[in-house]
Amino acid sequence: MKAPRIQGPGIFLAQFLPPSDQPASLESMACWASDLGYKGIQVPTWDKRIFDLELASSSQAYCDDVLGICEKAGVEISELSTHLQGQLVAAHPAYKEMLDIFSPEEVRGNLPARAEWASNQLMLAARASANLKLKSHATFSGALLWHTFYPWPQRPAMLVEEGFREQGRLWRPILDAFDSAGVDVCYELHPGEDLHDGLTFERFLYEVEDHPRANILYDPSHLLLQQMDYLAFIDIYHERIKAFHVKDAEFHPSGRAGVYGGYAPWIDRPGRFRSLGDGQVDFRGIFSRLTQYGYDRWAVLEWECCIKDQQQGASEGAPFIRDHLITVAGKAFDDFAGAETDRARNRRILGLD
Repeated sequence: MKAPRIQGPGIFLAQFLPPSDQPASLESMACWASDLGYKGIQVPTWDKRIFDLELASSSQAYCDDVLGICEKAGVEISELSTHLQGQLVAAHPAYKEMLDIFSPEEVRGNLPARAEWASNQLMLAARASANLKLKSHATFSGALLWHTFYPWPQRPAMLVEEGFREQGRLWRPILDAFDSAGVDVCYELHPGEDLHDGLTFERFLYEVEDHPRANILYDPSHLLLQQMDYLAFIDIYHERIKAFHVKDAEFHPSGRAGVYGGYAPWIDRPGRFRSLGDGQVDFRGIFSRLTQYGYDRWAVLEWECCIKDQQQGASEGAPFIRDHLITVAGKAFDDFAGAETDRARNRRILGLD
């Protein structure tokens, strides 16, 4: 039996799509990724130029066509992404103007209608993922509490509990829909989301009663920028890690700014995302830990860098990920020195007979 192995390299297409006023297609993006050496593509579901989420949820024929396009290009779909829609499932009114752009014009400015649209988008994604025979789905949790992440002004008693209780209420039917579809919901733990580290994920998990479909999209860059131990995170939460963004970052605090960044642009922040290999993330440690725990889903490049050109980042990403993939050992390294044994011999060695 073949040992589990991380799949890859994959690439998240969102940052590489042409501007909205230019043509794009799934075929062109799949061929572009394949030509760079990628084996998988994570597909954003908010751009109908490359993917029609509503049609995919209702038409197996359309999904078969999508799979055919990918197969012809030499890639697979790793996951669908609803990061933008997921952000709107739970959104504090303070972000109404800033988040409206993520939704269609007919629901902008109408928070209840916008939230209903977002939840329905996730329901569509569950069915589409099932039609495409996918195992994982990538998304954000949204945020009701993010404006209170620093405990000043002092938070009223039970405010955090109430916020996570509401998150659980909003997401439970979505998780149930994904359960019916046989697909894991993988929340990217990300500043700006209520689910942004291990403790917040645990709070959410409690509110959804340890729902089996509530899982993690592991992205070490967001943990490094929060100054977390991103390797120990794998030790703690590996059973819930069902998706993986391979993204680099660096953190250089100064006498002027630290984790919070001082409202500086990305280029001037102490913590910033980098192209693979240009930052501080220990990817050899990460791939080793994930392999140790039997992670066998996709390793997907998410490119975000304020210095390097995106095409160079994409070109360098496939070989970087491929070079970190580990072929699992089929036998112990010291098997050559082993010996046949039995219980009686073991007992003699222990001095028991």
